[in-house]
Amino acid sequence: MPDQTGTTLPTGLPVDPAEALAAAVRALEEVTPRFVEGVGTEGTRTKESRTDVAIDLDLELERRISDALREGTGLEVHGEEYGGPPVNEGTLWVVDPIDGTANYSLGIPTTGMLVALVHDRQPVLGLTWLPLLGLRFTSTAGGTLQENGEDVTPLRDVSVRDVALGLGSLNTGARATYPPAYRREVFERLTLDAARTRKFGSTGVDMAFVGSGRLSASISFGNYPWDNAAGVCHVRAAGGVVTDLAGEPWAIDSPSVLAAGQKAHGEVLSIVRQLGEPGNFFEAGRRWATPEPETQRPWLQDGR
Repeated sequence: MPDQTGTTLPTGLPVDPAEALAAAVRALEEVTPRFVEGVGTEGTRTKESRTDVAIDLDLELERRISDALREGTGLEVHGEEYGGPPVNEGTLWVVDPIDGTANYSLGIPTTGMLVALVHDRQPVLGLTWLPLLGLRFTSTAGGTLQENGEDVTPLRDVSVRDVALGLGSLNTGARATYPPAYRREVFERLTLDAARTRKFGSTGVDMAFVGSGRLSASISFGNYPWDNAAGVCHVRAAGGVVTDLAGEPWAIDSPSVLAAGQKAHGEVLSIVRQLGEPGNFFEAGRRWATPEPETQRPWLQDGR
């Protein structure tokens, strides 16, 4: 099992963790009616790719959540839409006002709001609000994961062959680390090895479901702190393991996330490592960068 960091509450935090968590809960509860009201709003603009959409409500929700966090704790905020101070320095909040925006626009209920308090590159508080599913998750480093105010049972040491596995997006943006061909290869291999796979279209949902035992493991190919930080805190609080896809302990600037119970984490990491380096894959297909000779196709020579 990789060395775990971020699994204890650090000393020297500039805020009381319980008070900060309460402030974040209030901030999310205050905007939840507006979140629910806006479901089905069409995307009004694209960001890094045509599939990465945003809506004006993203801006409104982030502004309201961020203002409430600053007022309630005196700490700065880095949000998906407005940005903010560097996320790998000091103590600050990270906010995703609508995680799974495409789902939100389509009225698909696997979408929500994510907030995390990050200290020295590690999340110490995590909140995942999934109003359309009636689920609210909170966690504290070194504490417990709670679902709707009740402690979640620590993770059972299950295999990916026993419980479904969650997979992140196969699409890529302008700053993608993992090419589409590599993502598809990971998807295909895990589909063969896992009991079943699920693709919810929301990193926040995937990781909350790992922490609460609904999934055995989750892979996120993205490196956005607002997508990952809250869920990382949840999985660790539930007794899980979180690394990047190379097996290195996760931090806020890691390139990816592999979150799971100990057994499932080892299984997925072994499968991923067998594939080799992501850069060895073509963007356009599943062949290696130095492909094997093509199979003979005599019918092409015959004009068939």
